[in-house]
Amino acid sequence: MRRVRLAFIADIHGNHDALAAVLADIQTQGADLLYVNGDVVNRGPDSVRAVETLLNLPTQPTFVLGNHDDLMRLWLTRDSTLPGDWFEDPFWAATAWSAGQLDQAGLIAPLLTWPMTQRLSWSGLPTIELAHGTAAHYRESLSQHTPEQRLTELLDEADVQVLIGSHTHKPMVRAVEGGRLVLNTGAVGAPFNEDPRAQYLLLDSVQGMEQSRWEATLRAVPYDRSGVLGRFESSGLLREGGVSAEIFREEVRLARSLYTPYWMWTAEGGKPRTTETWRQFQAEFPERFL
Repeated sequence: MRRVRLAFIADIHGNHDALAAVLADIQTQGADLLYVNGDVVNRGPDSVRAVETLLNLPTQPTFVLGNHDDLMRLWLTRDSTLPGDWFEDPFWAATAWSAGQLDQAGLIAPLLTWPMTQRLSWSGLPTIELAHGTAAHYRESLSQHTPEQRLTELLDEADVQVLIGSHTHKPMVRAVEGGRLVLNTGAVGAPFNEDPRAQYLLLDSVQGMEQSRWEATLRAVPYDRSGVLGRFESSGLLREGGVSAEIFREEVRLARSLYTPYWMWTAEGGKPRTTETWRQFQAEFPERFL
C-alpha cells in the first residue's frame, strides 16, 4: 500500500503570516491532502486574506466548520441564539469588525458550505472522524482533561478508531483503550501552549504486520510574528475592536489563553467587560503577561 500523508490545520484565527508559514511547511513535508478543521477567521486582522488563500490553493482543501466561522454568520444575521445585548456591547466590537470585513469581501457564503464533521476512510486503514470540537458540538473540547469515558463514548458513537479535534489551541496525541487515538491539531494562528510557533498535525499511514495504522506527528513552525502583531493596529482592528482586540493581540504575543480567564473572572465578580476591568485583570494576574 502506498504511504498516505495527511495534514490537518485549524484555529488560524485571521493570522495570515502563521498560515503562510504552515502551508509552506506542509508543501515541504509532502502531504497528499490538506484538511482545514475550522476557525479560519475572527480574532486576528487577516480573516479575509486567510479565507481567500485557502480557497485559492491549487488543490482545494477539505473544510470543517468551526465555532468562530459560524459566529460570523450568526453575528451578521443577528441570530437569536446569541444574546441580544452583545450587538450593542463594545466588548464585541472586534467580532463585528471581522464579520463586516468578511461580508464586504463576499466571503460569508463559502463558510456556510462547510460541514460540522468529515469522515475519512482509506482501504486498510483506521477510519477517522474530524470535527472542530466533536460531532456533538463544535465547542466541546478534546484535551488531556477530557475523561476517558467520554472519549470512548465519542469513538463508539462514531464507530471510528481515530478522533481529530481542534478548538482548545493545544496540540495533543492521546491513546485510548483498544489502540484507538484521540488527537488535537493545535492552533496555527493563536496557540495556547506558550509556544508561539504555528502548530498543526500530520498523519502518516504505517504498514503493520497484521494491520496498517496512522502515526501522528505534531509540527510547530517558526515565523516572524511582528507582521501580524503590527496589523492589529494598521488594519484598524485594534482601534475599532477595542478591548477584545487587545486581548486577542496579547494571546498571539504570549501564546497563552487570556480571553477565557478574563471572561470567567468578570463573570464571577459581576464586572463589566471594559478597558478598565481588563487593566484590573492585568494588575491582579501579572504572571499571565510575562
